[in-house]
Amino acid sequence: MFEALQVLRYIENNTLEVIYNDEVKKQTSKLLSTANNCFSAFGHCINLVHEAEMSAVALYLQKKADAFVVDERTTRLLIENPRKLMNILKHKLHTNIKENMDNIRDFSKITKNVRIIRSVELVTVAYENGLLDKYMANIPDSKKILLESVLWGVKLNGCAVSKREIKQIMRIEK
Repeated sequence: MFEALQVLRYIENNTLEVIYNDEVKKQTSKLLSTANNCFSAFGHCINLVHEAEMSAVALYLQKKADAFVVDERTTRLLIENPRKLMNILKHKLHTNIKENMDNIRDFSKITKNVRIIRSVELVTVAYENGLLDKYMANIPDSKKILLESVLWGVKLNGCAVSKREIKQIMRIEK
């Protein structure tokens, strides 16, 4: 609820804009239906994504945006690597997954040019550009501690980033 209040504040001060658009609504419906019919198990389609995620993709497509920021691994993999997503589903559900190749092709065709950025990349760029410097403490290795703490913060708040990726970023940013 607190996050909702924070977002509401950004909407009220016009930092964020809520867009009601029939074309986005129509595209959202198509994306949602296609995505949630890509894979099935036990004779039932697997609902992979939610309306909000597909609405954001639809708006990205309509606005021809430069990038789509999403931390949700399922959404990201459905766009970037549906085969890998299918393997994850097999492992998690401990069953065979049937793929609907027509829907996978349709979804991939619609989203083929979607460029995805995760919060972990945004945080790393912010760090590189000194935007987080105001949070540095007067302690040994403060830059390293700052970056690592922010990376773990986004992970613990839902960004699909592995421990291995965090270690890799830390090595690169030394």
